[in-house]
Amino acid sequence: MKKLIAVIAFIFTGTFAMAQDADAIVGVWEPGHGKARVKIDNIDGKYYGRIVWLKEPNDPDTGKPKTDVNNSDESMKSVPLRGYRILKDFKYKGKGVWEEGTIYDPETGNTYSSVITMKDENTLDIRGYVGVKTFGRSDTWRKLKVN
Repeated sequence: MKKLIAVIAFIFTGTFAMAQDADAIVGVWEPGHGKARVKIDNIDGKYYGRIVWLKEPNDPDTGKPKTDVNNSDESMKSVPLRGYRILKDFKYKGKGVWEEGTIYDPETGNTYSSVITMKDENTLDIRGYVGVKTFGRSDTWRKLKVN
């Protein structure tokens, strides 16, 4: 009986630790260009990120909030960038890696396959690519302390 309890405790502890590791990505992050901040959340076991802050929140020509003007879908061009979900469907694969998700680049209007690797508790390597990871571009995001 003691062995059974020990095995169950070990399994529970391992599962709990993995969930904690997976949620290490949750928080507010700043991409390398510093023009935005993205809040990453765990929603039903997958990870999503939305823009929560823009360095230039308003269009200088209109004075209105910036929208997704570069989106190829006409119906999306009027959607405000603040609140826009740019990271979608990431799954934690263990050892500080989230895969099977996509990243949207509002500056080009393109969506890329993506992998996120946590370098340390405050640094992410985000790689967007088409087809093969080798042919892509990486960016370093840093975690912000939010009160």
